[in-house]
Amino acid sequence: MNSRNKKKYDVIVVGAGAAGMMAAISAARQGANVALLEHMEQAGKKLLATGNGKCNFTNRVQGLECYRGQDPAFVLPVLEQFGLSETLAFFQEIGIFPREKRGGYFYPASGQASCVRQALVQELLHWNVDCCYGVGIRSIKKEKNLFYYDTKQGQYQSRSCIIATGGKAAKKTGSDGSGIPYIVGFGHHVTELVPALVQMKGKQSFLKELAGIRADSVLSLYIDGKRFCSEPGELQLTEFGLSGIPAFQVSRYALYALSAGLDVYAAIDFAPEQSLKELEDYLRFQQRRRGNCPVGDCLPGLLNQKLIPVLLREAELEQGISLAQCSRKNIHSLAECIKGLRIDINGSKSFDQAQACAGGVDTSELNPDTMESRLVEGLYFAGEVIDIDGACGGYNLQWAWSSGWVAGFHGGHI
Repeated sequence: MNSRNKKKYDVIVVGAGAAGMMAAISAARQGANVALLEHMEQAGKKLLATGNGKCNFTNRVQGLECYRGQDPAFVLPVLEQFGLSETLAFFQEIGIFPREKRGGYFYPASGQASCVRQALVQELLHWNVDCCYGVGIRSIKKEKNLFYYDTKQGQYQSRSCIIATGGKAAKKTGSDGSGIPYIVGFGHHVTELVPALVQMKGKQSFLKELAGIRADSVLSLYIDGKRFCSEPGELQLTEFGLSGIPAFQVSRYALYALSAGLDVYAAIDFAPEQSLKELEDYLRFQQRRRGNCPVGDCLPGLLNQKLIPVLLREAELEQGISLAQCSRKNIHSLAECIKGLRIDINGSKSFDQAQACAGGVDTSELNPDTMESRLVEGLYFAGEVIDIDGACGGYNLQWAWSSGWVAGFHGGHI
């Protein structure tokens, strides 16, 4: 540790993830003397896994609908100060050339998350931030106008404290919820934490038959019988449930509903380009043209072969029944199953498999203009530790950059 004999700082940032590194850089650029305390042996470990190792670090499409939490509007004043344009300019300044791909997704031109981490670490060094790794914090307390940090490596103190310890997603990368006791100790409330952007589990036994199917579809989430939201995209069916971006996008809502004891199911539309009437008309056309053909034989051009026997059973049709034997009601039931196969949701994979964590520090207790606590002067928060999470597509990292920059900017004005 290069700061063993120098433990007094203007600003100490706790947590060297994406938000913590950005907060430390921002504070140092304001002229503050900054230390970054991290309990892992390196900074930005979770960052290395983002975007399948390619680091989708922001998205051109920005808006309130891209962020979630008890009060998603909390993000707006933050993004106004450090949004998309500021993010792109910052990364170009530190040597990361942004490359835009389909859908407005931005990646480093190298296609490597490691280069983003390296550039941030180099920027920390450039601004003389003391990066202290392997630091085990026992407690953080405020006395008068100073914060005191009792660690296994000694004592630290600062005039401002920025907590950027993340949530509980991906424990192996350091995001293990270890910052929560410090937060609660300051009198803050932490909303319920659930995995977000995670695979969901289903009850139906037929899922084992469908494992491995990838289908462009629309997934609709129903909570207590009412459609809550819908997400298009490539859905992946697994032996335990649902994966892929549509499942990830709705997972946080499903898990909060399950936690509240509500009934949750997903309905999968395997023919999103056709309305129910259009699909029924197609099936009846096939019935007139190929009446003696088994029903299942007219579907392979529309559906994955492995889906067909499951859909026939769910529509209560015998496997070998011919089109000519199907009543109008049979055709309608089959079309309904194709347009809305029901999967009852009963859970998800764990935090370790989640890409993000929903829940965190109650935003009503924070000032969105500065990221400062309304309860403790000089205490700031940034990133996933706050009750804000983003949709797939670079939004969780955009929140990390934006909230980190704002917290560091205001916390660094000593």
